[in-house]
Amino acid sequence: MAGRRRRQRDPDRPGAGSGLAGSRQAANPDPDADPEAVARQICLRMLTTAPRTHAQLATALRRRGVPEDAAAAVLARFAEVKLIDDAMFARAWVDSRHYGRGLASRALGAELRQRGVDREDIQAALSELSPDVELETARDLVARRLPGTAGMPAPARMRRLVGVLARKGYSSGLAYRVVREALEAAAGDDPVPLYELVDLADADDEDEAAEL
Repeated sequence: MAGRRRRQRDPDRPGAGSGLAGSRQAANPDPDADPEAVARQICLRMLTTAPRTHAQLATALRRRGVPEDAAAAVLARFAEVKLIDDAMFARAWVDSRHYGRGLASRALGAELRQRGVDREDIQAALSELSPDVELETARDLVARRLPGTAGMPAPARMRRLVGVLARKGYSSGLAYRVVREALEAAAGDDPVPLYELVDLADADDEDEAAEL
């Protein structure tokens, strides 16, 4: 129809192209093209969008049908010139996701493993996140959520706040201690009832859904 503009497709998205033909082209590169040139193009496109790990790029090349020897050669070259650096990726990820989202070491480690970062690089990145820093971040998270729980029954209030920290990857012991401290400070001279962790384990679906 005249005047109608065709929807543009994202060239960096796997399968981008013109319908079925585009998806086939993405999955099966031109057999006459240099496999290493194809691999370089795919990697560069992905890296201009966001930093990637070696495993993420290797997976993308495999899905596009790039031969293993060509993929290995290109990835080795990219690593040599530091276009791929899993150790740096892990450090940046920990810094961004901890200070930006408040995630604890356990959650950060799980995210990095999902992205194919090896154990040594994960441990090195997480070692820069001290227990004192995690504790202060947990306290900040609870302090921001505390006003929203005002007026709730004490057990539900504690479940809600402990749940916030648990979903960020903090241990149950640390979460309970931080929440107790916050509630005691907020109560002032009023006594705060004692609740054990076992009493917090049966948070109802409403409490859980409210924090997702």
